[in-house]
Amino acid sequence: MGNCFKKSRDIPISSGTSDDTPPLQQFPKSTQERFSPTTPKKSTLSSSSSSSFPTKPAPLADEVGKVLKGPYVDINSLYVLEKELGRGQIGVTYLCTERATGRKYACKSISRRKLVNSKDIEDVKREILILQHLTGQPNIVEFKGAYEDRQNLHLVMELCTGEKLFDRIINKGSYSEREAASIGRQIVNVVHVCHFMGVMHRDLRPENFLMVSKDDHSPIKAIDFGLSVFIEEGKMYKEIVGKAYYVAPEVLQRKYGKEIDVWSAGVILYILLSGVPPFWGETEKAIFEAILEGKLDLQSPPWPSISASAKDLIKQMLTMNPTKRITAADALENLLEEEEIKGLKQMFNNMDTDKSGTITLEELKIGLTRLGSKLTETEIKQLMDAADVDKNGTVDYSEFITVTMNRNKLDNEEHLFMAFKYFDQHDSGFITREELRKAMTQYGMGDEATIDEVIEDVDTDKDGRINYDEFVAMMRKPEGEQQIMVGNRD
Repeated sequence: MGNCFKKSRDIPISSGTSDDTPPLQQFPKSTQERFSPTTPKKSTLSSSSSSSFPTKPAPLADEVGKVLKGPYVDINSLYVLEKELGRGQIGVTYLCTERATGRKYACKSISRRKLVNSKDIEDVKREILILQHLTGQPNIVEFKGAYEDRQNLHLVMELCTGEKLFDRIINKGSYSEREAASIGRQIVNVVHVCHFMGVMHRDLRPENFLMVSKDDHSPIKAIDFGLSVFIEEGKMYKEIVGKAYYVAPEVLQRKYGKEIDVWSAGVILYILLSGVPPFWGETEKAIFEAILEGKLDLQSPPWPSISASAKDLIKQMLTMNPTKRITAADALENLLEEEEIKGLKQMFNNMDTDKSGTITLEELKIGLTRLGSKLTETEIKQLMDAADVDKNGTVDYSEFITVTMNRNKLDNEEHLFMAFKYFDQHDSGFITREELRKAMTQYGMGDEATIDEVIEDVDTDKDGRINYDEFVAMMRKPEGEQQIMVGNRD
């Protein structure tokens, strides 16, 4: 999400209620003449301790918050608010620690003074509902809870310690086709999950994705749903939303549906592959005119060196007519290697023994057993629950593709997290020496000296514990080096 961008203004056309991070700023110097608008300087992000957060009087039992319609909650009694992580148009995001568990989260604090009318309140309430609805899905930030006091509304979410995809794009400079496909696959997966669960995002852009960790190959998660809405069947939406470079043509025509998210994802994929947006201009008006004209450049460098299949996918995602635009589910298939798709289709067909087009839990159990899987019944049920996005008790092909598109379990963020949780038996956010000793003893994986060796090697900050980032770094080591921890669980 060498210098890949030059300073330029990406004009906001609806502020909504989302944290408004700085827009697309820099494009290659070779294309500077193409982007002349300048953007206001980014707000300085300063570190602040919990003592600098506004103090609040003790809550009154008979007072009810105007947003959540419940009693006021003193956020400081539940969390220690620490340094500032980011600042947006209507709120500030802090690092926070849950007092009861010591676990780290991100707390987005929205000033109630910024919620000036009933629409503002309804917008933020809708954002909370959507976060609650989508939490637990792949590539979407986990939602912890919402709290309200006299001054602020606080949204507590999963802490992603990596940078924004936007900053990663700037710092990295260029992406190989394989790298771009990996990120694009995750973005399109967010679109697929949202649409499958009845949500239209409406503001997909690199600023709204965070790297889960600082690892070079970290997965990404969507973090902002401030402009998202629940899809109403048959309704055509008219409100102009989003950021100029990522806006679909039908948004400008004030008649659109969920297909706009596929367009925005296509714009991001185009930028990942080429380093520049597909439609540009020196003013907002010029950008919109270029979008409505729809003239897509797939001939200039570096496009001659990019595969025909990648260019074909870009064309399908950036199709002007939304009714002919590729769906997120079909785009996911195109983002997979041809041989992988064939294998997944065959695997699905083999498991679908009654040829109903869906897989039941029993079929999944039988199929995995035939494949030699050693997963327990509980783990298979968890896999089924993760795959069954629409919660109808069966898994169709698009759901199967979504959950299995990365078949290497230890390269998949969800499986990495599950593996970490396996060792973190006290749910402390760390793997302690005792937890490691217990797990390794149970599986006959080493003695005390081995445990010492593992902690010494993996515990890079030398605090005697293994945090999630350290665990991920260890699991991503070359094959063989991590076997001491993986053992024979596979």
